[in-house]
Amino acid sequence: MPPLDEVSPSPRLRGRPAPAEAGGRGEGQPHTPTSAITTAPHPGPLPAEAGRGDRSALVAPGEPDPEGPIWQGGAFHRDAWTKLDGEAALPGGPVILPKQRWLAERGELAGCNTPLGLVIAPGEALDDIAADLPRFALIALAFPKFTDGRPYSLARLLREKHGYAGELRAVGSVLSDQLQSMRRVGFDSFEVTHAPTRRALAEGRIPEVALYYQPTGTDAPPDGTRPWLRRRAD
Repeated sequence: MPPLDEVSPSPRLRGRPAPAEAGGRGEGQPHTPTSAITTAPHPGPLPAEAGRGDRSALVAPGEPDPEGPIWQGGAFHRDAWTKLDGEAALPGGPVILPKQRWLAERGELAGCNTPLGLVIAPGEALDDIAADLPRFALIALAFPKFTDGRPYSLARLLREKHGYAGELRAVGSVLSDQLQSMRRVGFDSFEVTHAPTRRALAEGRIPEVALYYQPTGTDAPPDGTRPWLRRRAD
């Protein structure tokens, strides 16, 4: 029998790519975003230099208020943003616009000093506003119903592909069973109107999940651990 190092590989194995070198991307390693912009940290606060998004126009959460609609940073707050529908004039404070209005009035709105946010509905594309993303301090993704998972995909595209680093807000049907998955893909604020979910948040009854087997692009593999095991980045 010839030495092992002289045995030719099986014909079934010829032509297959060699295993990934240590430190390279092997099976289970997180996908590296194709964008040259650094992926934003998740889900905690982001520094001004962390990536895209108008961090200079960062809007602080509204005043803490147990009756407020916005859950952020472990407490309910009043909403510091005004949602603008139709053709109403821009108010003096932070405003959230529908995507269609931004596209129709981009030239005029791009130069205003008011902090701008954008609401994107399921099914609306991101490619036609990709270059505009740095202009927005907040992007709200609408969940029209519990079973519609398209905003999760939009959130991952914003954080991982486009490197969006501004505030990412979930609005619409935001329920307790969804919160951990929402945080996982990059949401850091939530408009919560569902009474049982509000009670669960106020009473600290939303379980924390810090260990995952399926990575996302916003997770860094812990040194010295199995490559397919990920801990949530705090």
